[in-house]
Amino acid sequence: MHICPTTFLAVLPLILSSISWSADAAKGQEAYNSGDYETALTEWQPLAEEGHADAQFGLGLLYANGFGVPLNDDQALKWYRLAADQGHAQGQCNLAVMHANGWGVPQSDEEAFKWYSLAAEQGVAEAQISLGQMYSGGFGAPLDNVQARKWFTIASELGDYEAAFKRDDLAASMSAEEIAEADRLANAWIESYQDLQANH
Repeated sequence: MHICPTTFLAVLPLILSSISWSADAAKGQEAYNSGDYETALTEWQPLAEEGHADAQFGLGLLYANGFGVPLNDDQALKWYRLAADQGHAQGQCNLAVMHANGWGVPQSDEEAFKWYSLAAEQGVAEAQISLGQMYSGGFGAPLDNVQARKWFTIASELGDYEAAFKRDDLAASMSAEEIAEADRLANAWIESYQDLQANH
């Protein structure tokens, strides 16, 4: 079983059919949250086939975890990728998890890094922490403690409890100048992100 996050973070542009899509996607989410995966599948399948990113992500969750359907990494990858290609942040993060673990695809830190980066820029804390770990470990990304601390700090500021510990552990191997630069980058990102959220 591949346990993946279940939060929907995508904000879809308003289009003519978005009202009915949103209602049906919400029904699917309610069913999913209550463990009624058969209803979730029924609600999400037609929407996903029409291109609805939240519904595509929802199908990815069902297939990735074997909820109401046989566990199928190929189907999970298909639906996560379709959602991710539309900019669905959690879809990007879960696609990164699939690549990082080699679930349904050859394991690839480089592909994981690519999708984690896109999700992290949209504010997904799991992706930000994963980026921090990749930078601090030098796998899938160049070894870069400044970037690692930046992402750990951002995730911490956005409310992830563990990210603060990872940030503080990393400080022991950094100079004061590196810490200051990482914190400057993190603060600039957070300010830009907050401005973006305020304008939505």
